[in-house]
This record gives sequence, structure tokens and C-alpha cells, in this order.
Amino acid sequence: MRIIAGAFRSRPLQAPAGLATRPTSDRLRETVFNVLAPRVEGARFLDLYAGSGAVGLEALSRGAEHVVFVERAPAALKVLRENLDKLGLKSGFGVKASAVREYLRRAASGARVFDLVFLDPPYDAEEEYESALSILGGPGLLPRSQNRDLERPPVQLLAEGAVVIAEHRRKVRLEDAYGALRRARLLEQGDAALSFYTAGDSASRR
Repeated sequence: MRIIAGAFRSRPLQAPAGLATRPTSDRLRETVFNVLAPRVEGARFLDLYAGSGAVGLEALSRGAEHVVFVERAPAALKVLRENLDKLGLKSGFGVKASAVREYLRRAASGARVFDLVFLDPPYDAEEEYESALSILGGPGLLPRSQNRDLERPPVQLLAEGAVVIAEHRRKVRLEDAYGALRRARLLEQGDAALSFYTAGDSASRR
């Protein structure tokens, strides 16, 4: 793997060994950033299920203001931190060693909103897509079982006009809407697909 463009263009990246983590391919990452190109510079970027950090690192290379990486697997976290060190990055990012659902449930207390979000759960963990996208889209579509777990309802985590990109298996069909999120684009590449969601007026900027 490598950084495709920007300040760290062509710099190599490590990937966790084994099959537990599936890094987003260079080709698919290039597709993501070709679509996002006008929005990345100065953006607040959230990289969920970050793995090696390749997507968030690409965003930093292209001028994102701040990137938050969320990953819970120790092996992936080790590689992510090594990639940050090898690029000489000391600021402009945060690494959260957490499950995505727990991070999103806590994130509201930091009053941080995001302009761009990328999520790439394990392809077979379909419940992770529903959980993360429902929380990002707003409390209205949270499954009842999760609502019972919450001490207080989640608040919107997205800036108005934010874009959320979900990488998923091509044959898996995600919903067209999750709360305030509406799917605006679906791109398919090999066995993978990218669903692009935009946040409506209800995902207002703080």
C-alpha cells in the first residue's frame, strides 16, 4: 500500500498481517478521493474501523485539518501508529482505541462534528453498518435494542452537508437512508462497492 497523492505521495504504508483486517485497496481509495477531492482540504475527517489508517492518512496527505482514527484491534492499532510515526506526523490527528459503536456514543460529549466520514467494517458484519450509519444519521433510526443501552439519546455528529462513505461487499445492499443520511451515489468496483451518503439539514453544524 502507498499514499496516492498530496504531501506524502508515494510513501509506503504497512498493513496488518493476516486476514483479520482488510485494507482498502489503493485503487478503491483513489476512487474515494477522486469523488471527495474538492472537500478534503480543511475537512474534519473520521476514519471508522480504521485498520492500518490508510484512508485517514490519505486524507491528511491531501490537506484534511484533523483526522480521528477509530480502531479496536491491537494488531491494527500497532500498525496504524507505526504508519503515523513513519510519516513523521505529530499533530492533526487522534487515535481512539475503541469499538466504533462505543466511540460514536461517547463522541457527542466532545462537541466535535465531522465533514467527512469513512467506514469499512468487516464485510460479514452487516450489523456494524446498520449501527454506525444509524447513529451517524441521527437517533430516529437506532434499533430499539441499542436505544435501551443508551444513557441519553445520541446527538448529530455530522456537519451540515457532510458526506459519509461506506465500503461494503458489492452484493450487500445498504439502505437508501439512515435518519438524516441519504444515499447520493453508489459506485461498484470488482467485488466491492462504495455508498456515498450526504447529511441533510437536520445534521446541522455547531
